[in-house]
Order: sequence, then C-alpha cells, then structure tokens
Amino acid sequence: MIRDDIKAATIAAMKGGDKESVGTLRLISAAIKNRDIELRTSSQTPDDDLLVTEVLQKMIKQRRESAEAYRGGGRNDRAEIEEAEIAVIERFLPKQMGDEEARAAIEAIIADTGASSIKDMGRVMAEVKSRHAGSIEPARASAMVKAALS
Repeated sequence: MIRDDIKAATIAAMKGGDKESVGTLRLISAAIKNRDIELRTSSQTPDDDLLVTEVLQKMIKQRRESAEAYRGGGRNDRAEIEEAEIAVIERFLPKQMGDEEARAAIEAIIADTGASSIKDMGRVMAEVKSRHAGSIEPARASAMVKAALS
C-alpha cells in the first residue's frame, strides 16, 4: 500500500538526515490523516490507495499553482522549494498513462458513453475518474476530454 511506502520513506529519510524530504513526507502524512478524519462520517469510503492517490494529486496541483505564482512574483527560490516537494510527492503516485494510452482510454470512454459535445464533458470526466482515477492526472484528462469533444 502507498501508506506503508510513505511511512517507510519517512523513516529512511529521517535516518538519512534528509530534512527536506522528511518535511514533505510529514505533510503528506498529515494530509492523508486529515482526509481520513473527513471520511469518518461519510457512508462511502474509497479504496485506500485511491484515497491516498487523490490526496497526492491534490497536493501536487496546489504546489504547481504555488510555484507558478512564486515565479510570477519573482520568487524563484520559493518556486524551487515547491518543485522539490512535487518531486518527493510524485515518487508515491502510481505510474501515469502515456499520452497515447490516455487518449485511447478517453476515446473509448467517449464511445461508451455516447458523448458528442462539450455538454457531455461532466459525464465523461466522471467515467474517467471511476475507471482511471490514479493513472491519469485530472487536469490532463480534462484537457484531453475537452479536445476530443470540441
């Protein structure tokens, strides 16, 4: 499980004296715990690896936006810190689909759902999320679906 990998990496980073990785790994653990607490009252709990993957993808999205904002503000040093955190987080994500493979999967979903226009994008994205949640980044999938339906 991804949780176990994160825990083992945290211990290894602490033993190795890698303070930057330890900090990022602790942030990951805290975000996962927060998500667990949110789901305590929920009637549906997703698969554990799927839950962790969603948390990691959200963290990556936040850091990319922050890095972009820092670069726009001339704070390249802070942007590099955010990008270093992205690199640590990405180590725990499942292997992502390549462009051709993702495009083929999206085309298959569009054919299965009978989507024909941009109005059907929500339905297609819901199906992409249910079938390929960890293997296609949501922002990338959204851009591909939009291009295919346009």
